[in-house]
Amino acid sequence: MGITDEKHRVLVVDDDQRLRRFLQRFLTSEGYAVTGAEDGRSMRRAMADEDFDLVILDLTFPVGEDGVSLARGLRAQHDLPLIMLSGKSNTIDKVVCLELGADDYVTKPFEPRELLARIRTVMRRFAKRISMPEPQEKSRSPVMCFAGWQLDPARHQLSSPRGESVRLTSQEFQLLAALVERRGRVLSREQILDIVANRNWNPYDRSIDVMIGKIRRKLRDNARDTQFIKTIRGVGYMFAPQSEE
Repeated sequence: MGITDEKHRVLVVDDDQRLRRFLQRFLTSEGYAVTGAEDGRSMRRAMADEDFDLVILDLTFPVGEDGVSLARGLRAQHDLPLIMLSGKSNTIDKVVCLELGADDYVTKPFEPRELLARIRTVMRRFAKRISMPEPQEKSRSPVMCFAGWQLDPARHQLSSPRGESVRLTSQEFQLLAALVERRGRVLSREQILDIVANRNWNPYDRSIDVMIGKIRRKLRDNARDTQFIKTIRGVGYMFAPQSEE
């Protein structure tokens, strides 16, 4: 029980030597092949020498590159599951990790079994995603339009009524698309987190509120005189363009 059928390779990047050694012992006992790295330099060296199935990366380092820059570089060059660790539990850190494309965020201190469960879940989702066939051109998702705006899921692009391209992060795009696809329906924060990030996070997590604020600014949507994204007090959000009410 607990031993994986196939030995997956895990890279743990953390400046805390005691934590690295603990995770190496614990995950090795669960059937994983684990390599430790203390900083960005040793992380890149390890990834040049081996192929890994998952990276566990600390968000903060006392000197040198921080976890944000390391995660950004990792995402630019590799497509593999990424779990971020942090001693902080504030919303901003979670939002940063989401926008970087992290697959999960674990706050220290954590229960080893909880981390193990998250590792297995993340790797299972990743395996399912890469095994899905590429969509055919004729099955491309249609462009979603509202009040002159165009949201193109295939090109991952948002265009203003003037035809200008508006830059959205990956998570902002997914969040806006989730709301637009369900226009007229109220979505709770818990539902949005599940749709966008596919995580069972606390429904009172404020990361969604922060991203909603960013999207509103990019849509030039005044929260006091809402045109697109309405706040349903005590519940969540609803996309309801005034012209379609």
